[in-house]
Amino acid sequence: MTEDHPRRILKDAKALVCGIANAHSIAYGCAKAFHELGAELAITYAGEKAKAYVEPIAHDLDAPIFMPLDFTRPGDLEAVFARIEKDWGRLDILVHSAAWAPKADLQGGLLDCSAEGFAQAMDISCHSFVRMARLAAPLMKDGGTMFTMSYYGANRVVPNYNVMGPVKAALEACARYLAYELGPKGIRVHPVSPGPLKTRAASGLKNFDVMLTEAERRAPLGELVDIMDVGFTCAFLASPYARRLTGETVYIDGGVHIMA
Repeated sequence: MTEDHPRRILKDAKALVCGIANAHSIAYGCAKAFHELGAELAITYAGEKAKAYVEPIAHDLDAPIFMPLDFTRPGDLEAVFARIEKDWGRLDILVHSAAWAPKADLQGGLLDCSAEGFAQAMDISCHSFVRMARLAAPLMKDGGTMFTMSYYGANRVVPNYNVMGPVKAALEACARYLAYELGPKGIRVHPVSPGPLKTRAASGLKNFDVMLTEAERRAPLGELVDIMDVGFTCAFLASPYARRLTGETVYIDGGVHIMA
């Protein structure tokens, strides 16, 4: 979805978007929507293999900052924020869209999840957002908005979502506590919960096609959402029009979450 925008509600905003893997990524939808609405972008990529897919996107979106960010590699995160401070001196929007667990632990049941796999999933998919928030907050000098990506499986059991259910539940709780702690600084924090989307990360889930079919069947609107639905919702939440909203999980799923 691309719209004609008579008002660029994010004009002059500085936005850091982490988690783009390719043109099907949720994070790409956010970056594209922010760009269309006037924001300037900093974009990261997870490693050299991902760089070939993400660099053309960063070029198309005129991102002046394009850097590697591997949450497991010491110094990467600090380098990204040092560059933003040097080049921009401030940050208005942060998008954290990172989720990972070892394949064996992701595709097996929670009962059989290893301690090591659980810890890795929690560190990369959840605590990395806390680390980003800690570095981003001092740059949000006039307030700002932080986003992280969750899923319905954080609050209800979704077959085959396995270890990511508890991890996303922890992520949503972290977002609420960050919203409380950062609210006095004018910083709003939103856990966003899109419906199932065909992304590279989702392809690691067992029987993911079944999840897609079931979501479309149950959605009151009768169709799946796409990455631009997520992007434009985040753009609205980052705008002055949503200045009194924070901490609540925002579902972008065609209404699936309201169904019994």
